[in-house]
Amino acid sequence: MSEPWLSVIVPTYNGAAYLAHTLDSIAMQTTDGVEVIAVDDGSSDATLSILKSYESRIPLRILARRRIGNWVANTNWGLAQARGRYACFLHQDDLWLPDRLRMLRRWLAREPETTLFLHPSQYIDAAGRGLGVWRCPLPEGRLRSELVIEQLLVQNFVAVPAPVFARAAALRVGGLDEALWYTADWDFWLKLAALGPTTYHARPLAAFRIHTESQTAQGISRAGDMRTQIEIVLQRHLPRWEAANPGRGAVGRTARMSLEVNHALAAWAHGDRPKWLTLASDFLALGPAGWHRFFRDSRIVERVAARLLAKTYQTRAKPLAA
Repeated sequence: MSEPWLSVIVPTYNGAAYLAHTLDSIAMQTTDGVEVIAVDDGSSDATLSILKSYESRIPLRILARRRIGNWVANTNWGLAQARGRYACFLHQDDLWLPDRLRMLRRWLAREPETTLFLHPSQYIDAAGRGLGVWRCPLPEGRLRSELVIEQLLVQNFVAVPAPVFARAAALRVGGLDEALWYTADWDFWLKLAALGPTTYHARPLAAFRIHTESQTAQGISRAGDMRTQIEIVLQRHLPRWEAANPGRGAVGRTARMSLEVNHALAAWAHGDRPKWLTLASDFLALGPAGWHRFFRDSRIVERVAARLLAKTYQTRAKPLAA
């Protein structure tokens, strides 16, 4: 059996609400030389039935496991079973846009030595309505590790359904850290970016769904735990980058500012009162160069705008009380 050029890892758990849309977005592609590996975490809804109904439509392998409650561990399990030269992740509520695989295969043929391939994604809401674009603050083309890591340290600007990476590189860095439910992907992109060049193309080819039942929405209610996991990633990667780039302390200061803003927004969304004046004072201390870096790399405006628009749509859709 020939080696696939791409392995697609789809971790699932009680994903019946959106899973068919996700699988349809794969079925519309040209899937020659592709394998799709769905790792189910003991679903109790119609998820397995939906998966089985697509076995004749896409090159799908279903790995059903007992419930362990860890999407990261299930993703690693799928990655360990994969055979493709390249791999990517697709969560059960996200989508691929038309022509994604054809474009990716073309890019991969031009840049076979690149470790990580990135592109923007669209934000969509529960109903599939567009909410804006999740951009990467990078120039197009083949990029040095130092540039990508410098900007990625400030904020994870990579949507899970967007990257394609060399599978051998993923195994070399040990896959995703299963202790991190919130920042495992960010840590993973940083590890891959450190291994070799990244190639970025500015055409959106995937969609990231914002909805109240998503892992991010559920987990972000644990603002303290979220903050701890961001700190773990910064402590793991920032000192190494600063040691290799002396005199670039502004990156670390901006990264920590981004951490504080993320924590404050999560706390505010769940009824707590952040120390806005302290936050504003710390932000002003960054100076003009730091302000520019923060807004460029944190994507704070588009992240907040997409979520506010999703909330607006949700509010309008609610029936009026009798």
